[in-house]
Amino acid sequence: RSLEVVLGGLFLLLLIKFHFDEGFHAREHFMGNVPILEQLLHKDMRAGEWCMLLNLFGLLMGFAILARFFEQSRIPEELPAILPDDWKGGLMLLGMIMLLSTFLDNIAAAMIGGTISMVVYRGKVHTGYLAAIVAASNAGGAGSVLGDTTTTLMWIDGVNPIDVTHAFVGSLFAFLVFGIAGSLQQDKYHKIRKNPPKRLKIHYSKLCLVLAMLVMAVVTNVFFDFPAIGVWIVIIPGSFFIDIPWKATRMAFKGALFLVALVTCASLMPVSELPSASVSTAFFLGLVSAVFDNIPLTKLCLDQGGFDWGVLAYAVGFGGSMIWFGSSAGVALSNMYPEIKNTGNYVRKGWHVSVAYILGFYLMIALVGWNPHASHKNKSKIIDNQEVINKGKAG
Repeated sequence: RSLEVVLGGLFLLLLIKFHFDEGFHAREHFMGNVPILEQLLHKDMRAGEWCMLLNLFGLLMGFAILARFFEQSRIPEELPAILPDDWKGGLMLLGMIMLLSTFLDNIAAAMIGGTISMVVYRGKVHTGYLAAIVAASNAGGAGSVLGDTTTTLMWIDGVNPIDVTHAFVGSLFAFLVFGIAGSLQQDKYHKIRKNPPKRLKIHYSKLCLVLAMLVMAVVTNVFFDFPAIGVWIVIIPGSFFIDIPWKATRMAFKGALFLVALVTCASLMPVSELPSASVSTAFFLGLVSAVFDNIPLTKLCLDQGGFDWGVLAYAVGFGGSMIWFGSSAGVALSNMYPEIKNTGNYVRKGWHVSVAYILGFYLMIALVGWNPHASHKNKSKIIDNQEVINKGKAG
């Protein structure tokens, strides 16, 4: 009854906000206080929640079609020819997912990984390995402003993209932990299929659509921070030339609605300030992001300043992997594998993700250190003021 629970919780939260929070304005909260077109064109930070919610819903529905196209292209059936036929095959697949998520939304990376796993393991995928897929899809985006909503948010707000790249130090070490442990679990549970079917016919038209959807998702993510637009720009015209598996969207609808409602609940939480920026605060925020939406947490950190953005990117980007609903990638994957919605089972069998987060975090601190960045907002004000002074002297 997960959907009923979250919708009921959302209804109660709205009642509380309307009756007890005098500063709450529903229209401003959801629609923003600037025109919608301006929000899209200028990536305005005053944008309402509608942008994020619609983007998530559109991605979940669109990538359900993408995953089905990728499956129908029969490329996943060809992969056993290049993947090792022992636990290293599972590790290589996780590495591919992590690489994909450095430039592609983690939802897409997780669903592509889930689709391939369904084929190469013949539907018998261990919960611990599914947790590793979620972790890989989040680890890759932690140090890239193109691969995760939180790092993209930092980039939009003015953080230098280079300032988040050292998050890869923690991510790569964490990958060795959860990747090896998850692959060994899967190999013991069910081995990878050794040989692909003979005389396999690849459907290149569907593969081209998949590639086009991925490219347009990246393009619209860079220019509009709205990758869902790019996905549907390909799907809608493509429906005139090829049969679209609309049944996949019907199957994904309930999970997409669940995620949107869950993120909406998180956006209504009365969090207005955080503890002062420090190593312990960043580590704690990673734990919190497993049960709380990391987007409003990141917004608060950006407003507060004083964080090491790479350390924070790793914490809030990878930390959500520890529980299946702590990440949009986990929720998306739960549409394909409903068994991971058993939270206790997910945490117990995916124990290596929590261990990987802790070890990766402190190894990153040991190697890179905690180097708080000066506020990018204050820095821009200083530059503007200096320009005014220089103009005055020139005059």
